[in-house]
Amino acid sequence: MQKRHLGKSGLEVSAVGLGCMGLSFAYRPTLERKAAITLIRDAFDKGVNFFDSAEAYGPYTNEELLGEALAPIRDQVVIATKFGFKNGVIGEGLDSRPETIKSMVEASLKRLKTDRIELLYQHRIDPLVPIEDVVGAVKQLVEEGKILHFGMSEAGPDAIRRAHAVLPVAALQSEYSLWWREPEEQILPVLEELGIGFVPFSPLGKGFLTGAIDEHTKFADNDFRNVVPRFTEENRKANAKLVEVLGQIADVKGATRAQVALAWLLAQKPWIVPIPGTTKLNRLEENIGAANLVLNNTDLIAIATALEQIKVVGDRYPAHLQKDVNR
Repeated sequence: MQKRHLGKSGLEVSAVGLGCMGLSFAYRPTLERKAAITLIRDAFDKGVNFFDSAEAYGPYTNEELLGEALAPIRDQVVIATKFGFKNGVIGEGLDSRPETIKSMVEASLKRLKTDRIELLYQHRIDPLVPIEDVVGAVKQLVEEGKILHFGMSEAGPDAIRRAHAVLPVAALQSEYSLWWREPEEQILPVLEELGIGFVPFSPLGKGFLTGAIDEHTKFADNDFRNVVPRFTEENRKANAKLVEVLGQIADVKGATRAQVALAWLLAQKPWIVPIPGTTKLNRLEENIGAANLVLNNTDLIAIATALEQIKVVGDRYPAHLQKDVNR
């Protein structure tokens, strides 16, 4: 697979990474441990070397899973993980105190079976801890060799600039896709100016852009999408036009909707690296195939023209989670 550099950080990764959250958290059904390990190793065998986790995915179980899966190939992969929630539990609120960061990193290193983490993100901005204090703690860990690069997630322009002034930010991880394009307004210009890479999560709209989900789809009772406004039955029906248009473009290119959606992201900037997640081998292969799909200017103009006619409806987060983004 082709490689990309995340901004000016020097961190080189596969053009498409693997978001590991859904292997054991949020989306249901998750995989049995042995099957999840097999999928991660299959991803590596097919060219993926960039794997994304977080202490909050479980909590902790996702990092343990990743650590076991990647142990035999540790020196050939780039591991990203995140800190920022109390006790690693999203529902308990934010905690980016320096002492918490340091203890979390020590615990993550053990779970990941490694002596360093290539990319450590602050999962969400903590309004009670100055970003300078947060980055100062990470900088100490960088000096100790335990962390190689610092990243942020769902951070706003001001926080990114303040953090970058203390320690270069290698990457920002936030949602970005054909049905969530808000980063284009303020975020992408700041990242380009500062030389920061962008790692879009949910690049396939939490599965919606694949065409596998429609208004009749029933999610498991504990699936996160049940509380996402954009996934109400009414909104799924309203947003079906986007999937239809994506299918028309995919047919012309001899590709799938997912591949077009990922190739569109890759075409936006050379320092963008999407991290689609999946629990299925055929979907993994499909997503990886997007790295070889080139959309020319004519394709991109056609997509842009089609999108202008479509209004995507529904918030991307329930209210209690929306308050923590873009600070």
